[in-house]
Amino acid sequence: MKRVLVIWFSQSGQLRDIVESIARPLRDAPDIELTFAQIRPVKPYPFPWSFWRFFDTFPECIYADPDPVEPLDLPDGGFDLVILAYQVWFISPSLPTTAFMQSEQAKKLLKDTPVITVIGCRNMWLMAQERMKEQLAAVGARLIDNVVLAERTHGAISVITTPWWLLSGNRGPYINGLLPRAGVWESDIKAASRFGKAIATQLSHRSRDDQSPMLTGLGAVIVHPGLISSEMIVRRSFRLWGALLRACGKPGSFLRRVVLGLYVLFLIVMLLTIVPVVFVLKTLLSPLTRARIAQQRNYFAAPSGESMENMTPDMEVKA
Repeated sequence: MKRVLVIWFSQSGQLRDIVESIARPLRDAPDIELTFAQIRPVKPYPFPWSFWRFFDTFPECIYADPDPVEPLDLPDGGFDLVILAYQVWFISPSLPTTAFMQSEQAKKLLKDTPVITVIGCRNMWLMAQERMKEQLAAVGARLIDNVVLAERTHGAISVITTPWWLLSGNRGPYINGLLPRAGVWESDIKAASRFGKAIATQLSHRSRDDQSPMLTGLGAVIVHPGLISSEMIVRRSFRLWGALLRACGKPGSFLRRVVLGLYVLFLIVMLLTIVPVVFVLKTLLSPLTRARIAQQRNYFAAPSGESMENMTPDMEVKA
C-alpha cells in the first residue's frame, strides 16, 4: 500500500477543485491510501479581498514573511508521495503555503520525500516555482514533477477579470458576457485527472528513492516565452518596492498605506507605458534571443516538461 498526502490552501475553491480532479483516480486505486490536509492560517485571509489589504500583502509575499498556520492534523507514519498544491500571490507562493514550508512539521514531513507541486494561477508562475524549489530544498524534499493550470484567457482581459474576482468575489462573466468568467477553465480542471491516472498507474512500481518524473509527456506545464523576462523584471520591481514598504511600517500603518497608494499609481503607469514598450522590443529582438529563450523555456518547464506525446484521446484538453 502506497501512502499519498495532498496538501493545499485555497481561498476561492478553485485550487480545491484542481486537487480533487487530480486526486480522483487516486481515490479509486486499491493500492493507494490517500490523505488530504488543508493548510489553515491561524488568522484567516479574507476572500474577497479588500483593495488595500490585497496590495498590502505583497511585501510580505516577496520577502517570505508569513503569519503562522495551524499544524496539519495527519495520521502517524510517513508518506510515499506528497502532492503540494499552491496559489501564486505576487509571483510568490501564497503566504499560508510559505508559512507551512517554514514550519518544523514541513521539515519532518517532507525530508527525503518525493513531491509533486501543483499550481493554479492567472499566468505568471515561473518565479513562484523558483521560490518553491528553494523552500523544498531547504526541508530536504525531492521535487519530481510540477503541474501548472493557468488561465487561458488573453492576458489583457484576465488582468481585469482576475482582480475583479479577487476584490468582489464575483467570478463572472462580467458586463453581460462581454468579459469572460475569471479563473482556470473548467475543461482544464476536469482534464487534470490525467495526472492522477498517471500517478496511480506508476506509483505502485516505484521506490521512494526514484527521482524520475511521472508526468512527462502529459502537457504538465506551458511556458510562455514572453513572460520569462517580464517575471524577472516584476520580481526586481517587487523587491525594491517591497523593501520600501516594509521600511514604512507594519501592514496597515498610515505611512505604509500612503506609499502603497504611490505604488498602485506606479503599477498603472507601468501597465500603460512600459509593458507595451517591452513587448515591442522583445518582438523585435526575438530572432537574436531565440536560442537563449529556448534554454530558459526548457529549464522552467522541468522536471515534467511541456511535451504532450504521452497523451491519449481520452486525455484531450478541450478548448
